[in-house]
Amino acid sequence: MRNDETACTPETTITPGPRPARVVVGVTGSPSSGAALRRATQEARLSGRPLIPVLAWEPPGGEAAYRLAPEPALLALWECNARRRLETAVSEALGALPRDVAVEPMLVRAPAAFALNALADRPEDLLVLGAGPRRPLLRMLRGYVRRGTLTRAKAPVLLVTPAGRPHRVRRELRRLTPEDFLRRSPGLGV
Repeated sequence: MRNDETACTPETTITPGPRPARVVVGVTGSPSSGAALRRATQEARLSGRPLIPVLAWEPPGGEAAYRLAPEPALLALWECNARRRLETAVSEALGALPRDVAVEPMLVRAPAAFALNALADRPEDLLVLGAGPRRPLLRMLRGYVRRGTLTRAKAPVLLVTPAGRPHRVRRELRRLTPEDFLRRSPGLGV
C-alpha cells in the first residue's frame, strides 16, 4: 500500500458531508473479518459502490487512561501499528487490492462500534461485519462490538461467517498423530 515513511501519517477523522453510498467493512485481522472483507469486496463490485475497510483503534487502556498521562510519541507509535495492522489485514484477506473496485482503507481513532456506525450512517450504505465465533458462550463474551454496532446501525448490516471445515474433516484432523505424518503416501511415490 504505502512505504514506511508515509504509512504513519494521521488519517483518523470522520468527516460529514455529501458522498455516494458505500460498503463499509470492519477489519481486525481475524478469520471472520477476512471473510467479511472478501464478501464486502463482492458487494462493492456488484453494486459499483466504493469499499471502505475500517480499522478502529484506541490507545491501550482507552481514551480516559491516555488523557491521564498523554504521550504524543507513544500515540504516534500506536497509530503506526494500527495502520500496519490494517494494511496487513487487507493484504492477507484480498492479496492485492482489486482494480475494479474503489478501495479507500480508513484508520479511525474511536471505539469500533461508534466508528463503524458513523461511517455507514445512511440507509443506502452497507455495513459488513464478521459474525465471530459460532459457539454461543464465545459469541456472548467476544461480540460486544458486533452487538453495539447492530443496536445502533442506520444502514443495513451483513454478518459474514468464515468458511469452516466440514464436521467430518475436523473429526479426522483431531484423530491425527505425529506418526501419521511419517507414513508414506501411496499416491506420491515417496
